Amino acid sequence: MIGTAFSTRNALCSSAVNWRASSPGDTLLAAKLLAKSFFGAVLRLIALGFAIGFCAGCASDLQDIDAKTDRVMREKVSLVGGGAIAPERNWPSRVETPPGGRSLVEKNPATTNPAAKDLSFTVADEQRDIAARLAQYESSDDTTNARSMGLPAVLTQAQRTAREHLNAEEEYILSAIRLLVERHRFDIQLFGSSGVTYNSIHTDGNRDLALRVVNSLAAKKQLPFGGSLAATWIWDAVENLRGASTNRYTQSSRLVLEGNIPLLRGFGDVAQEELIQAERSTIYSARDFENFRRNFLVAVARDYFQLLQQNDGIASLQRQLDNLKQLESRQRSWYDAGRIPEFEMNLATNNVLSAQASLTNAIEGYILSLDRFKVRLGLPVREQVRIDATDFFVPEPDTTLDHATDLALEYRLDLQNQRDRLDDSRRALKNAQNNLLPDLNLGGSITLPTKAGVREGGSVYETDDAQYTATAMLNLPLDRTNERLALRSASIALGRAQRDYDKFRDDLILDVRARTREIERARLNLRLAEERVKINLRRKEEQDLKPDQLDTQKQVDTATDIRNSERDRDQAKADLRNSVLDYLVATGQLRVQRNGQFEPLPGMEAAK
Repeated sequence: MIGTAFSTRNALCSSAVNWRASSPGDTLLAAKLLAKSFFGAVLRLIALGFAIGFCAGCASDLQDIDAKTDRVMREKVSLVGGGAIAPERNWPSRVETPPGGRSLVEKNPATTNPAAKDLSFTVADEQRDIAARLAQYESSDDTTNARSMGLPAVLTQAQRTAREHLNAEEEYILSAIRLLVERHRFDIQLFGSSGVTYNSIHTDGNRDLALRVVNSLAAKKQLPFGGSLAATWIWDAVENLRGASTNRYTQSSRLVLEGNIPLLRGFGDVAQEELIQAERSTIYSARDFENFRRNFLVAVARDYFQLLQQNDGIASLQRQLDNLKQLESRQRSWYDAGRIPEFEMNLATNNVLSAQASLTNAIEGYILSLDRFKVRLGLPVREQVRIDATDFFVPEPDTTLDHATDLALEYRLDLQNQRDRLDDSRRALKNAQNNLLPDLNLGGSITLPTKAGVREGGSVYETDDAQYTATAMLNLPLDRTNERLALRSASIALGRAQRDYDKFRDDLILDVRARTREIERARLNLRLAEERVKINLRRKEEQDLKPDQLDTQKQVDTATDIRNSERDRDQAKADLRNSVLDYLVATGQLRVQRNGQFEPLPGMEAAK
């Protein structure tokens, strides 16, 4: 690269013209040569502009940036281990200009907000066929030919299109990009410049003209322990007008090597504080992303099972309605036969109407929940989806409160982040102490010019003509009030960070102990709910054997109790499954495969 820059410097440079007019002929010659030199410089600058524009176009191709970002994420996620993964996103290699035109910079974007007089409202007929309209709404959500999704398909879809998951991925990616920015600060930085100066000086009727183009190329390196080193190459050329006709031409260049190193304030690890923090923050992001994936699996699975539970509830309500309709029909027959009074028939009819309302509300609630679930998965609301039941078995763990707590304290990724952020606060305090030290900087430079007095100096540098400079600068801290204030702030922040970590740790312990106890409570509730279902079903069997000996209310109560006990049993099953998943998350043991599926732990298969 450096050789290419040196070889192309002549194409990017122009000469300087120095002239003092003495005759009309000289004036004409000067004008011609000046125009030639000027336009030559302009053309070279135009070529340079096209080159810069071309490079800018190349800079918009971000394939190399994406590759570096992927490498950083894989590097950090390998340090996290435990099956953690890095996001795999495919971006366009070129960033296109956003659409919108002038609307993007419009200072007063248009607003659509008509006055009340410009709006209209149509009043609905109170006698409309509400049942038919509701049936029409429900038919629009008919899932007969809809996309079928079980739990594996739901989890895979959530990882691909769910907005929450995409946002979490991008937060991790942005953290890796911020790290690349900080790493690049310690890479060798290249700088190039080309400047054009035109001077016209009038003295006693005479005019001096000068046109000059100066080029430079520099490389700078920031040192990891503080300070920097820089190397600069400067190329200059001068062409005298009166000697131009005789091809006189002078050119020279020089190399400048310089450095600056702190010995007290700003020396050591404090010099790379931003890089250290960026490296650590990327690890935090890797842990946060993996922690998100675990919690997201549980949240999506909970929503999925809630939909199944609502669907089962609709089926249970339908069975209850069918039973109540049979009861109403029987009671009406007995009323017509004069065997029961009218109020008992009306009681049966009233319960049928109540059951119909409950069924309609349950169906509408399911449709709304399904639409919200589609939004969470990132699917279009109008896409037809059918949720199918999937056998998902998670056995209950045989554990104790102390064992579960020990697992959480060792494996929880968010606790590890809190612990490492406490170290960040300790490091910030050390850096604040460093800022109170005096400034003692050592500097130096070496300048190597080409041979003086020759027409073309070329690129051979004369060590005999080298210029050396060495400096030592001591600045005593006569006023470090702001630094002392920063030190006090850092010490307070450290105390707060310690308290935050202690509270986070204590809350974690409380949470994992509660999750462990919740498993046992959910198992007990499930046993009780299953027993209640058995009792209510036996009760109905007995009543069916002698329906004429029971009043309407007792039969209605039995149907209601069956419905409630089945609902409680289904809820208890869901609570038990959710409590086990919550326990795995709380103890840091839940693992998620790359495709978003739950990864069973060794020993779980023995419970099947």
